[in-house]
Amino acid sequence: MSHKRNIKLLLAFDGTGYVGWQKQKSGRTIQGVIEEKLHIMTGEELCLNGAGRTDAGVHALGMVANYHTEANISCQGFVKGLNSMLPTDIRVLEACEVETDFHARRNAKAKTYWYNFSSCQIQLPTKRLYSTHVFEELDIGAMQNSLAHLKGTHDFSSFEGAGSRDQKFSRRGAVRTIIEASLETSETGGKHRFIITGDGFLRHMVRNIVGTILEVGKGKLAQSDVIAILAAKDRSAAGPTAPARGLFLKEVLYS
Repeated sequence: MSHKRNIKLLLAFDGTGYVGWQKQKSGRTIQGVIEEKLHIMTGEELCLNGAGRTDAGVHALGMVANYHTEANISCQGFVKGLNSMLPTDIRVLEACEVETDFHARRNAKAKTYWYNFSSCQIQLPTKRLYSTHVFEELDIGAMQNSLAHLKGTHDFSSFEGAGSRDQKFSRRGAVRTIIEASLETSETGGKHRFIITGDGFLRHMVRNIVGTILEVGKGKLAQSDVIAILAAKDRSAAGPTAPARGLFLKEVLYS
């Protein structure tokens, strides 16, 4: 009898040239490209389960995915074989065989996102696809303080993009728990990074948080306004959506 193996992949990708992770009716996707190469390797029609969806232009340093296969290919064989066929903006970092019931999305306990931005006068062209350029002078201290209001369990409806979830079947609604929300800044060069870890994220949630906290830094919102925005449970109460290019899925955490 054939035995279906469950293979877990650790992936990194540059999302600039893709319409996102998930396969769509039109447009090039990360999932679609990898599944195409897996089909060539195994001869099977495989479904690649990702730990989450990333939007067009969003990058990943530690996306996790899994698939079931009957192919007798070693894990290292999958790494080498896929990387030999995949475009250079997608890399398989690791592959390992896991329990049959492991699912990259359902078993994930938390995810960490990075959002990079620069406040230097002139941004290098080589950074333009991986860091948002903010021209205004920023109050970094106010931004760091305002992030503290987001930690813990809250209803994040005010930071939820349209079409985020199926309202009928979403049991926990827009309630999520943020474990870490911080802002690192370099002493020179005007380089900054938001670090946000949570047990789950709504569509555009990280980018909407970043866009709102940047408004605090620009003086357009007060630190205390973040509390009122959360309480409003209304997307129109929060700031703009930050550009996709600064966002990275850094890591997916499992128990």
